[in-house]
Amino acid sequence: MTKGEFRLAYAPGVTPGKWAGVWAERVREVPLRLIQMPAAEAVHLLRDGGVDAAFVRLPVDREALHVIPLYLETTVVVVPKDHAVAAVEEVELADLADEDVFEPLDEVLPWGDRPGQPAFTRPESTADAIELVASGAGVLLLPQSLARLHHRKDLTYRTVTDAPQSQIGLAWLEAATTDLMEELIGIVRGRTPNSSRGRTPQQQEPTRKKLPQKRSTPKPRRRTRRRT
Repeated sequence: MTKGEFRLAYAPGVTPGKWAGVWAERVREVPLRLIQMPAAEAVHLLRDGGVDAAFVRLPVDREALHVIPLYLETTVVVVPKDHAVAAVEEVELADLADEDVFEPLDEVLPWGDRPGQPAFTRPESTADAIELVASGAGVLLLPQSLARLHHRKDLTYRTVTDAPQSQIGLAWLEAATTDLMEELIGIVRGRTPNSSRGRTPQQQEPTRKKLPQKRSTPKPRRRTRRRT
């Protein structure tokens, strides 16, 4: 943390807005600054002290890092809207055997054997690959979050049921597990404010116990003596 703020990096396609909203409610005294950057750069910046934590795509080099795996992303294939794949709801890798498949230099999927046929070039970035798909030169497989990020009206995407998946994780330096970092971990894991481990007792609302109410004992009725 620096200059009274907590710096959180996130890879393209990750949407940290929900968590940022919870942070704003719980940690009002420390602003959260969101910094989007290429997935390959986040860990380097984290090690250099440029950010306090980062949402990264796994796997990453975990030396001196704590990493919490969070969720898997659906893999899709991006095609022109008039492509045959657009006529179905989902496909398998075997359905792409005859397709020219682009492999951008910033590829994030953990491939073993790549599907289809190698395209005529390796684009510099996912954005460049999207432009080539729009020209009809081939197709592109990537996480659904990135397909949404690079949405175009002339393109569509379909789920690839048996493709490898990208996984998102939260990473931070082992030596920097501060109270604020614990607060972020609690938010990401869905802990309630009372169960979050990052806040000090003075910052949390105290739990007040109600004292048991005393039951009043009815007074005995006073008897009056009749005169004869």
